[in-house]
Amino acid sequence: MFTGIIQAVGRVAGIESRGEDIRARMVAGDLDLSDVAIGDSIACQGVCLTVIAHDEHGFEVDISAETLRCTTGFSSGMTINLEKAMRLEDRLGGHLVSGHVDGVGEVWRFEDAGDCKELVIRAPQTLAPYLAEKGSIAVNGVSLTVNWVRDAELGINLIPHTLAQTSLNGLHVGDGVNLEVDMLARYAERILQYHRQ
Repeated sequence: MFTGIIQAVGRVAGIESRGEDIRARMVAGDLDLSDVAIGDSIACQGVCLTVIAHDEHGFEVDISAETLRCTTGFSSGMTINLEKAMRLEDRLGGHLVSGHVDGVGEVWRFEDAGDCKELVIRAPQTLAPYLAEKGSIAVNGVSLTVNWVRDAELGINLIPHTLAQTSLNGLHVGDGVNLEVDMLARYAERILQYHRQ
């Protein structure tokens, strides 16, 4: 489990093909790896991945074909948001994020709005029921507040701190982004579906 508060920006240093799967080497940037063990989870671009090897500079993960099919952001040289799994005594500064991506959205607009930037994303239509004005969403692993929603399109205001501390400042129109809806919305929708049957 994660909070969506990014701890460091790293980079995909290398990709090794393993059939339809890949093994990726991640340069950890400023992420402290001193307490990381083999088998620990680290969210990379919002995707929960298992550490299979590490040293003081980075770590390696295996990424399955299914994960690659459902996500974006794992090509060599790409910058990535990193967050170690939370501990029970940690502050929950963002919202509960599982690292299980619900879909890939597309950056539709990314414009200056004073010192901030407005990020407009077109989400997959299947995620529309889970998007709520002033609700939470994780974009490439970053916990963000939704400002407005129009069907499957959502607008988010990115403050200077978020732009400086995450990889979101490097987004461009047309880029894909990993989206994870608020898990409370997901469960509420499932309960409603069950009772409609």
